[in-house]
Amino acid sequence: MNAIIDYNQNPLVSFLDKLPEMFTKADIIKYVHANDIRMINFRYVAADGRLKCLNHPVTHSHYLHDVLSCGERVDGSSLFPFIEAGSSDLYVIPRFRTAFIDPFAEIPTLNLLCSYFTKDGLPLESAPEYTLQKAHTLFKQQTGLSFEAMGELEFYVIGPSDPLFPTPNQRGYHESAPFNKFEAFRCEAIHLIAQAGGQIKYGHSEVGSFELDGTTYEQNEIEFLVDSPETAADQLVVAKWIIRSLAHQYGLHVTFAPKITTGKAGSGLHFHTKMLCDGKSVMIRDGVLSDHARRAIAGYMTCAPSLTAFGNTNPTSYFRLVPHQEAPTTVCWGDRNRSVLVRVPLGWLGNNNMLSTANPLESSELLDFSSKQTVEMRAPDGSADVYQMMAGLIVAARHGLQMEPADALAIAKQTYVDANIHQHGNEHKVKHLEQLPASCWDSAGCLEAQRAIYEQGGVFSPDLIDGIVQKLRSYQDHDIRERVKLDPTVMEKMVAQHLHCG
Repeated sequence: MNAIIDYNQNPLVSFLDKLPEMFTKADIIKYVHANDIRMINFRYVAADGRLKCLNHPVTHSHYLHDVLSCGERVDGSSLFPFIEAGSSDLYVIPRFRTAFIDPFAEIPTLNLLCSYFTKDGLPLESAPEYTLQKAHTLFKQQTGLSFEAMGELEFYVIGPSDPLFPTPNQRGYHESAPFNKFEAFRCEAIHLIAQAGGQIKYGHSEVGSFELDGTTYEQNEIEFLVDSPETAADQLVVAKWIIRSLAHQYGLHVTFAPKITTGKAGSGLHFHTKMLCDGKSVMIRDGVLSDHARRAIAGYMTCAPSLTAFGNTNPTSYFRLVPHQEAPTTVCWGDRNRSVLVRVPLGWLGNNNMLSTANPLESSELLDFSSKQTVEMRAPDGSADVYQMMAGLIVAARHGLQMEPADALAIAKQTYVDANIHQHGNEHKVKHLEQLPASCWDSAGCLEAQRAIYEQGGVFSPDLIDGIVQKLRSYQDHDIRERVKLDPTVMEKMVAQHLHCG
């Protein structure tokens, strides 16, 4: 525990000598007074997936105490389309574990993420963060397991072209400076996200790289460490806000959009998930993927079409979900296979000590790293509502675990693919498998058909499902791929419209 605190980059952790989940109101007040904080910002996610902001000047101690104790009122109808203006008042209440210093404010400022509450002082049933909390609580109650997750956040950085040390088109994977032009920007973003509490695994440049009309487009990725789904979702929305704010300071554009032009890599938001019992992973048994993991995957396979309603939420999402772009199109899973919907990545399960082979002075004792094993959902993209997507994955995993074990394992067996499904000659391996939706319109229909799974136990409120279906259908994109074939400018207009989604 001390080592975790000592190396934590969040200044509040160092000052208070405790991890964020232990923060109290008294701790926040102590930090504010000791560090001359003059502004408290409440931040909360609205229906568009972006962080909103409410500024509170710290004018005196009584006001600080009141703000942290009772929160503030906001207009819910301006934040969520499914809330009526006639009864729209909501409370936003700070979650102290989310506190972090605003790295962009000239005035010393503390940011806190908030939860929504109704006029009766009860959590707003359809709020993003409460939907996720309900999903995880029910999962733990009904399965005896806990759930962990993390996200791979992909995005393009867009800036003026630099003719020196060009990167070949679509060959940017893990490129370094000087060929990678925005490495310094990415590293500073990683540093600021870590200071805001983000637990980051690594960052790197991604495949997407191209030049167009004197502009450089470079794809990047920041991947997090697995954590509780509630914390993982908070970290992702804060990270998006920091990346965009830093890009603004640099005079750069940043987009998390699923697709920005044809023939170039799209940006996903892959989610890695794992399950634990009493703090120990249940993903591996006897050196192979466990039945628990396979049954959860069966839940992902069953719910895959409707999960797109949370993870692929605007028409440009379906420009990415096409063959030969390392994006899934078929409901299937496999080992180390980037063409499938759910991938089981390398899990350090071999019988060789790679460390001692590379470093002869190290012990040759074989260590157990099986706890690192995750499974990766590859369909979601930057348009996702990360709270709803995380909640949907938890619901889907629970659904798989609650099937008859033999039925779930049969689904897992039927949907397993051991080859690149887009490679010529492998068509027979997937012809019997379901395809992902091809539009928001189709996704809405899939959600309506499976809504009972998500509404079970009160996780997703009926009003929320209705609102999601209505929004997806509002795009009227059921024939979007045919329209783009006839008129390529349709895609250009949609990309411009959704460039800053999520």
